[in-house]
Amino acid sequence: MSLTNNPNVNKWVDEMIALTKPEKVVWIDGSKAQLDALTEEVVALPDSSRDKLYRLNEEKLPGCLYHRTLPNDVARVEDRTFICTSKKEDAGPTNNWSDPKEMYAKLTPLYDGVMKGRTMYVIPYSMGPIGSPLAKVGVEVSDSIYVVLNMNIMTRMGKAAFDNLGDTSDDFVRGLHSKADVDPENRYIVHFPEDNTIWSINSAYGGNVLLGKKCFALRIASYQGKNESWMAEHMLILGIKKPSGEMKYVCAAFPSACGKTNLAMLIPPEGYKAKGYEVFTVGDDIAWLKQGPDGRLYAINPENGFFGVAPGTSAKSNFNALESCKKNTIFTNVALNNADNTVWWEGLDKNPPVDATEWKGAKVNGPEYIAEGGKLAHPNSRFTAPAENCPCISPEFNNPKGVPIDAIVFGGRRAKTAPLVYQSFDWNHGTFVGAIMASETTAAAAGAVGVVRRDPMAMLPFCGYNMGDYWAHWLDMGKKLGDKAPKIFNVNWFRTDDEGHFIWPGFGDNMRVLDWIIDRCDGLAEAVETPIGFEPKPEDINIEGLSDIDLDVVKDLLSVDKSLWLEDCENIKPFFEKFGDRLPKEMADQLSALEARLA
Repeated sequence: MSLTNNPNVNKWVDEMIALTKPEKVVWIDGSKAQLDALTEEVVALPDSSRDKLYRLNEEKLPGCLYHRTLPNDVARVEDRTFICTSKKEDAGPTNNWSDPKEMYAKLTPLYDGVMKGRTMYVIPYSMGPIGSPLAKVGVEVSDSIYVVLNMNIMTRMGKAAFDNLGDTSDDFVRGLHSKADVDPENRYIVHFPEDNTIWSINSAYGGNVLLGKKCFALRIASYQGKNESWMAEHMLILGIKKPSGEMKYVCAAFPSACGKTNLAMLIPPEGYKAKGYEVFTVGDDIAWLKQGPDGRLYAINPENGFFGVAPGTSAKSNFNALESCKKNTIFTNVALNNADNTVWWEGLDKNPPVDATEWKGAKVNGPEYIAEGGKLAHPNSRFTAPAENCPCISPEFNNPKGVPIDAIVFGGRRAKTAPLVYQSFDWNHGTFVGAIMASETTAAAAGAVGVVRRDPMAMLPFCGYNMGDYWAHWLDMGKKLGDKAPKIFNVNWFRTDDEGHFIWPGFGDNMRVLDWIIDRCDGLAEAVETPIGFEPKPEDINIEGLSDIDLDVVKDLLSVDKSLWLEDCENIKPFFEKFGDRLPKEMADQLSALEARLA
């Protein structure tokens, strides 16, 4: 029984039913009764079923569920992720491209009858608050209850999503997912931006199957944003409340393992708390940004939950993230503490459970297992937690208008090159600063240490079209915004001393850098002009209460080694050359200007 009169939705769903041939079709209305019944069904499955979810300790983790995926299906698969545009150059050199006609022809036989004997769930969802002019609608059909329950946390799921779409619009993203046989040889996550369509097959892991997440909210939405004059960005959104009560909103982009979630849920240091500063989380991962009626840039978090990496999350490293996953959360591929039916992962605390079930399902002695080099939780194990659980969730989280953005922050992981913080000269220079974002490899296991990996705007795996065109779109947005554009900054929490130890304390103390950033936006802080941008005067970074940091250390953190920067320019050139004539002239000019200033 369809939940909408929209003929475009109903026609598409009928086509998907004809293709996959499910035994039964269930439209997901989002009601508690329906979700409770689906939970009962999946919890009652035998242990041998790979779809099974387990209930956790109802007193300690109320409403929480546990799931494990197959060992061959534990992460996003970039080599099986495709952008299918009619012209190859529209996908660009950083995406895997395939001809849409060929890809449809290749995948259609894999989906033909794939849901025989199974139930198809039709999942309508809104990315962004219901009724928001910045929100968009998707419909995902899937043969997985795990997908339904996760989408309920991550999106505004159910019949209300169709209120956003209306009875005639064709502007919805069509998502087809089947876990099929979870066969890695036939695993594909494919985007057809020109058709508003995503097809995912042979995976049951969240990052590949919760199609509202990176697939829609970044890859498809970035393409929509280019065509419709808005931006879909891999950015957190946080609000800083000053002692005066004034709110400032910041968006920030970081590659993985650079402290993004921690910054999104930052707890200010004691000195700042005492003065009355507060920090609020609007989003931890994705921002959709659109110019408002007043000419400023407004952001919404299109998501409704957090899909966080569990290992390393602790009361010390990220108190608010840990609190967020204490109720109504789904844990995937973590370890079980059998003594009290709770969860555990590396970095949670220093007490691995003795009576443990590791993430693949084997019962082990936790401390012994770890001592022998085993991991109780998979390094990419996850929690899917409702945003409303977060102790510092913003009162504006569901504001349909979004929040006005004062600053955009880029950050990477550089041992010596980038200083603690600098501000771009203007929007175009800021676009260049985002485009040259990079991190250096840290773990020997990942190959050579110190190799520079470019990850422009932290969008390299997530941009749904040619990145040269993406930068051109940024430049166009700057022209549109004019003097109302947010100020753009770059931060680097990861400067090291000669022994390789981090100099800056990071975590909550990053508030000290944000403080200078928001003062710059208000015209309250001075800056020094350097070849790379505007930097704080060392005395303008508040180090009160930091025992290991004095003014000389701050001077060192802000130092600019011209020879290292000139080396970096040489590294940027071949990266830019990849884009050929799609590289905006402005970006090449910015690189030349940087070199000239350094020389």
